[in-house]
Amino acid sequence: MAEEKSTAVKTRTSPGEFVRQVRSETSKVVWPTREETTRTAIFVGIMVVVLSLFFLAVDSTFGWVVRQLLELL
Repeated sequence: MAEEKSTAVKTRTSPGEFVRQVRSETSKVVWPTREETTRTAIFVGIMVVVLSLFFLAVDSTFGWVVRQLLELL
């Protein structure tokens, strides 16, 4: 299986052109507002707590089941 080589010629970008391109792309970014950032951070914190409690309950349940099974042996 032969690999196909790309026929596109890559040209070097000058540092000045690179900086202009970066500035152009950065200006297209839509940054969240402070309110959106705060709301998202609070939501993430709540989800971390909820999922931590869920996995604690699941782990404790499985641990209890395994202990009960081992006591039968």
